Amino acid sequence: MPERQAVKASRTLSTPLIDLMKDLRSFASLDQSILEELARHARRLVFAPGEMIFLEGDPCAGLFMVERGRCKAFKISAEGREQTLHIIEPGRMFNEVAISDGGANPVNVTAVDEAVVWALARADLKDLAFQHPSLAWALLENIARRARELVGITEDLGLRPVKARLAKLLLEEAERSTVPALEREHLLTQQEMAARLGTVREMVGRALRTLMDVGAIRIERHRIIIVDQDLLKQEAML
Repeated sequence: MPERQAVKASRTLSTPLIDLMKDLRSFASLDQSILEELARHARRLVFAPGEMIFLEGDPCAGLFMVERGRCKAFKISAEGREQTLHIIEPGRMFNEVAISDGGANPVNVTAVDEAVVWALARADLKDLAFQHPSLAWALLENIARRARELVGITEDLGLRPVKARLAKLLLEEAERSTVPALEREHLLTQQEMAARLGTVREMVGRALRTLMDVGAIRIERHRIIIVDQDLLKQEAML
């Protein structure tokens, strides 16, 4: 469990943490009393943009819940190439695999923005799961959902060409935005897109030009604007 900037939940409990857990899909159906017990064992951690939360291969760091900011789960190849697995948004959990099997952290996780997360130690979570079968079942369902997400990632990498993966990523990013363009606080660079797609920057550049040529997108001042959403969906093979 990380020691830095850690604050144990107070005896009066953290209202933001309780509210956060109520919004988590895995914990939403749990009784208030169980949420309060979880909150008593949680620690609040604050990370600066780019700061490492934990490293792949290190002992299990615990289960994390994101209150604010975004985190990135990624792996590094032997050649030093980064593969982004997930961008973890507020209201999501991460490191479920390590807290379930007690093994090492399976990925690296870093803060993208300033991130506020709550961490639960594996030993505490295990004790509470033995006491409350509904909590154990909620954690099991969460692992199953994570497995489905990983199947989707495998499908994308194995069955979709780079152009289709990029089109899908642009649609997902636009869906998260409040405007039809990818005008977000944190714009993805071609290198970041490559890390998300499991490819190299040069391939992303070629795919962007192809999507522009067919009329699905246009680029203005480093902003990617979706011109034809239906066409982009076709290119994404959705």
